[in-house]
Amino acid sequence: MLILKTELDKVLKLTHPCRCRKCENSCNYGSGAFADGEVKKLAESMNMNEEELKKEYLEEIQRFNTKRLRPKLLREEGKPYGKCVFYDKNLGCKIHEVKPLECKIAMGCKSYGEELITWFDLNYFLNAKDLESLRQFKEYVESGGKVLPGAEMTNLIDEKTMKKLESYEDLKDNTDWEEVLGLKDIKK
Repeated sequence: MLILKTELDKVLKLTHPCRCRKCENSCNYGSGAFADGEVKKLAESMNMNEEELKKEYLEEIQRFNTKRLRPKLLREEGKPYGKCVFYDKNLGCKIHEVKPLECKIAMGCKSYGEELITWFDLNYFLNAKDLESLRQFKEYVESGGKVLPGAEMTNLIDEKTMKKLESYEDLKDNTDWEEVLGLKDIKK
C-alpha cells in the first residue's frame, strides 16, 4: 500500500513498461505531467532547446494551484480530451525512455493504478505551503477525491493554518483574471 511519503524508487518498483490495452488506452485520451527536470531530458533526446519543445509539443496544466507541463493533446474539435502528441497506435509511446513520470507510473491494468496516480498528484501537484493549493485539495477530498495515508489535512497542516484555510484569511489570489478571460488584448 502506498502512503504520501512513499519514495519514488519504491513507486517505480511497482511499475513496468506495459503495452496492454488498458494502459495504452489512456494515451488516446490524455497525457501525463512531467516532474522537475524531465522536460530538459526530453528536449535533449529530441535535439531541441526547451523553449522550442514547449512551444511545439507541450502544454501547461494545473491541479491544486500548481502548474506543470505535459505533452500536448491532439483534440478533436469541441473535445476536452485527445490523443497524446507522442503516442502512435502502432509504435506506442514515441518518447518512452523520457516520457513524463506520471505516464511512467500510470498502470491502468493493475489494481493499484489509481493509487499511483493519487501518489503523483499528492507529491507533484499538492503544495502544503500554498493556501490555495491546500484549499483546492480540501475541496477535492470533501467531494470524494482519493487520499493516501499521511495526506489527511490534519497531517499536512497545523491548527493555525487550518483556521486560515477555513476563513480564507491571508489568501493571495495570484490569478490574472484579465488574462484568463482574454481581456488583456481587447483595446478600450
